[in-house]
Amino acid sequence: MKIRRDIKLKKIYSILIAIALCGTVLTSCSSTETSSANTSGTSNVPTGLTGSVNISGSSALQPLVQAAADALKAVNIGLSITVNPGGSGTGLQNVSDKTVDIGNSDIFAEEKLDATKSAALVDHQVCVVGVAPVVNPKVGVTNITAQQLIDIFTGKTTNWKDVGGIDKAIVIINRPTSSGTRALFKKYALQGKDEKLGTLGEDNNGTIKQAVAQTEASISYLAFSYLTDSTVNALSIDGKKPTYDNVYSGAYSIWGYEHMYTYGEAKGLAKSVIDFIKSPAFSQTMTDKGYGLISKMTVTRNSSSVK
Repeated sequence: MKIRRDIKLKKIYSILIAIALCGTVLTSCSSTETSSANTSGTSNVPTGLTGSVNISGSSALQPLVQAAADALKAVNIGLSITVNPGGSGTGLQNVSDKTVDIGNSDIFAEEKLDATKSAALVDHQVCVVGVAPVVNPKVGVTNITAQQLIDIFTGKTTNWKDVGGIDKAIVIINRPTSSGTRALFKKYALQGKDEKLGTLGEDNNGTIKQAVAQTEASISYLAFSYLTDSTVNALSIDGKKPTYDNVYSGAYSIWGYEHMYTYGEAKGLAKSVIDFIKSPAFSQTMTDKGYGLISKMTVTRNSSSVK
């Protein structure tokens, strides 16, 4: 009887040990999977960064830079990054004055600053941005010719019915002269011609978008990164839709590089931010946010071609 009891006890002990070992293995597996899941989205983000970085300028580039800032701050507790819009002209002036570490711009520094100031800055081109004419959805127009676009913004065409839309006077929502987006649009959409003064808006794509959505018969222009819903309608030009495929091929001409300027060579935290934005690890975020990849461009531009 004693022998049988010992055998039973040994069986029970064996079962308990097996259960304990199984639990340990499962816990270990679960812990490994959790660790992997927690780091999978941040494994390519640089760590060990502390201090502060101040950035200002282009509102067209702001969503992308803010996304990069958020990703960096998520894994660097001691890092502070401030991203303020205000327009390309503001960003260029700020970085030239050394009041910020990085000045964001939709245009080359030579277009806004004098030769001495622009020569002190170093250009870091991070992506491509397309700019599209946008209208209030009630306008009733989805495609216009390049000449019709010029005629509208220069004041030659004043009623939507003249280009196939509703019988309403066209309301132009302008941007201030500090706007890099305005400079791109004037050069590549209006062939250098001045806009007719309409309702002056802020140099902020988000504000302009809201104004067009709320103003009947209005027209303005936005960076592709703000074409995220149906509150405004982006116009095709000569049948070419405002898409990055058309920008890459050269079929759509209203685009520019997005620049992040530093005073002298980028160094320290400013360099870390710029390098991260330009890294392959960030390219998916870049396209998801509505920006184009420089590596896909089949056409190029330089500062002399935009003067």
